[in-house]
Amino acid sequence: QVQLVESGGGLVQPGGSLRLSCAASIRIFSFYIMGWYRQTPGKQRELVANIGSGITMYADSVKGRFTISRDSDKNTVYLQMNSLKPEDTAVYLCNLRGAGMNSWGQGTQVTVSS
Repeated sequence: QVQLVESGGGLVQPGGSLRLSCAASIRIFSFYIMGWYRQTPGKQRELVANIGSGITMYADSVKGRFTISRDSDKNTVYLQMNSLKPEDTAVYLCNLRGAGMNSWGQGTQVTVSS
């Protein structure tokens, strides 16, 4: 069972930046789809961004502000979040899909508030 550990969350003012990291316990092959999701109380989990086979996808609400990337040598996926808004406040979770796996991390809290 693959383990995913997120880090990098915290409290930031509107307009600020954070970089989230998701470290995997296994090698991340390029064909694995690595995704960042977010969840707030009472709302459905939302896909924020994913990357797989060199292709990236972003939710409309974060396009132009967030960037997903991966470092295969470190088995880590990143989410660079710029121009953060209060509505970006959520628990951010990392997901790995591929080779029969569908694994989730425990999440990291991001709070955007002045």
